[in-house]
Amino acid sequence: MMSSRCPKEGLAESGLRVMRQDPPRSKAEVCGPLWGAGGRGRVAMSGLGRLFGRGKKEKGPTPEEAIQKLKETEKILIKKQEFLEHKIQQELQTAKKHGTKNKRAALQALRRKKRLEQQLAQTDGTLSTLEFQREAIENATTNVEVLRTMELAAQGMKKAYQDMDIDKVDELMADITEQQEVAQQISDAISRPVGFGEDVDEDELLEELEELEQEELAREVLDVEDKEEEPPIKLPSVPSTHLPAGPAPEADEDEEALKQLAEWVS
Repeated sequence: MMSSRCPKEGLAESGLRVMRQDPPRSKAEVCGPLWGAGGRGRVAMSGLGRLFGRGKKEKGPTPEEAIQKLKETEKILIKKQEFLEHKIQQELQTAKKHGTKNKRAALQALRRKKRLEQQLAQTDGTLSTLEFQREAIENATTNVEVLRTMELAAQGMKKAYQDMDIDKVDELMADITEQQEVAQQISDAISRPVGFGEDVDEDELLEELEELEQEELAREVLDVEDKEEEPPIKLPSVPSTHLPAGPAPEADEDEEALKQLAEWVS
């Protein structure tokens, strides 16, 4: 006789009987010691570490190393630029050489020239980016050095002033000012005349000096007037007679001697 129960209900009952006979085990029993007290999740964590790259981190390059690497790459790109420019000129010459004689070869040369020009433009852009990076790193390195120097200078200044107190400085400056005033008073006291002539009036001395100056001026005026009244000095007159002639030349003396000798002989 066939049962009127649904097949699904029979499967459910058989499943319940299996679970009563052999109940399900824990995750630690199924997965082994890795899910125990000390190793739970090690497999999963190691897999995630490999997936996301977690592990021992490599030490990054220093700014000097990065700058050196960028310079080397820039040299390579500059050489590539020169090579591409040379190839472009070659393809251009090839296109000109074929011209209308071999149109197909000329077009191929022009196509290669266009590709080379695109590569040259990309190389130029890459080189500009590398130069920008290198300059940025150099500026950052310079700024770091400047900040270090400023920090050292601040520490040195702090150490230099650590034993100083602004109140003590103010007191010291006040003492110096007071001592300078005392020194000035002492100098004034030493330079002040003592004893004879202490009660002499300065105005009287000035009046007497002015009288002496007036007398000296009057004496000079009188001396000038006396000199003007003196008779003028007579100078000797110019002689009207002719002065005797100078001695005759030596040739005239010889002629005169010859004439006298001739008269004596005759």
